[in-house]
Amino acid sequence: MNTAFYSHPACRRHDMGEGHPECPARLDAITDHLRATGLDIALQFHEAPRARPEQLERAHAAGYVARITDVLEQVRGSGESRYLDPDTVACPQTLDAALHAAGAAVAATDEVIAGRAGRAFCAVRPPGHHATRDEAMGFCFFNNVAVAARHALDVHGLARVAIADFDVHHGNGTEDIIAGDERVLMVSFFQHPLYPYSGAVPKGTNMVNVPLPPYTRGPAMRQAVEQQWLPALEAFEPQMVFVSAGFDAHREDDLGQMGLVEADYAWLTERLVEVADRHANGRIVSCLEGGYHLGALARSVAAHLRVLAG
Repeated sequence: MNTAFYSHPACRRHDMGEGHPECPARLDAITDHLRATGLDIALQFHEAPRARPEQLERAHAAGYVARITDVLEQVRGSGESRYLDPDTVACPQTLDAALHAAGAAVAATDEVIAGRAGRAFCAVRPPGHHATRDEAMGFCFFNNVAVAARHALDVHGLARVAIADFDVHHGNGTEDIIAGDERVLMVSFFQHPLYPYSGAVPKGTNMVNVPLPPYTRGPAMRQAVEQQWLPALEAFEPQMVFVSAGFDAHREDDLGQMGLVEADYAWLTERLVEVADRHANGRIVSCLEGGYHLGALARSVAAHLRVLAG
């Protein structure tokens, strides 16, 4: 399967400070591992463009896009970092990184729908799935997956798209944006309770939220996906599948207490590929979310990409 890989050097320049888990080395770990294992030869590498305001406004309030852009431009002008919440820090390079991260998801969507790639992975940061319609939080500024999903619907005219989120943290921002939009089915699992302490009660009927207790391991996750995700996805028949690909449910990751391993991510990707092959001409766009143990992240992304690339 022809698989595109989107990133941009700007995504490495976003830096929330020494010791912050969402660090530039995450992307280096991924690309270094792809080269070391030879998996890079199976991918088509693309430099991501910047997202435009009208693309961001399909998922975010126009006032928020203007406001956060103004804040990030002030930070860039001052040359000094600024805390937006206790976990989320803007540095002078954040605006450029965030625009390229969202732009990667949009460009990947265009590439896959045009048939120039069968699937795509966006190795970007900052991540996006905690960014709500009008708030930055949880390391996130723009909701990359939600922007891409709305782009597929509103620009390309698809009728139904699915978003699968397997980050250890609930994708509250994505849920906030697409709750009640019956053109989108969101399926997710996440550790509960855990930041952002939401998701146990879905906000809309187009959500399949699966809270999992701490120390859940692969077999229980697989059972939940088979019993709750897959029937909903089959009934919905999505024309494209988007993935919020967080790898922090790995047993080596300190930001959660779940027990997944690389084989679980490969299995999960296989199930999503099967859905996409049946209903969406194989079309998948996956965007990096969490994953903070560098070795586990690199290996898990590789397992995910091996399946995407066939």
